[in-house]
Amino acid sequence: MIVCHCAVVSDRDVHTAVAQGARTVGAVCRSTGAAQDCGSCIFTVKALVCQHQAQDRELLEVDGAAS
Repeated sequence: MIVCHCAVVSDRDVHTAVAQGARTVGAVCRSTGAAQDCGSCIFTVKALVCQHQAQDRELLEVDGAAS
């Protein structure tokens, strides 16, 4: 899905930025170009970043439980 219509940034672009090390909304926006113009996509970008962080925490909890 297109997250930022101004810069034509997709949800896959956001996930790729996070996978490449962007850990904050600002870092994702700088990396992808999202939210640089009108800013209406910032809440969607934030939701995607939070979703990715939640998935990372779940993996850490499983790893910790297994040790």
